[in-house]
Amino acid sequence: MFIGVLQFTMAIPHSESLKDKRSVVRALKDRARREFNVAIAETEDLDDCAIATFGAAMVSNDVAYLNGALDKLIDWLEDFRDARLEEHELEILRPR
Repeated sequence: MFIGVLQFTMAIPHSESLKDKRSVVRALKDRARREFNVAIAETEDLDDCAIATFGAAMVSNDVAYLNGALDKLIDWLEDFRDARLEEHELEILRPR
């Protein structure tokens, strides 16, 4: 079993309030779950209306599949229209 963990930060330039941010965050999380079958949560910067940091996780028995699926998620995040991908870090873990 392999666990893929992706931490990423999105800038939300058109957000002027936490309400604006919540709508972008909700849309991003819902679409990512639906399209990539990934568990995702906002983990940091909860009180900042212009930036959001997320953690995403996926489990597979095939490391190549896992790496490819998370790479596709990164590509999708780079093209997300309501926010801009600022930085990301991908790690694949193998529990013992």
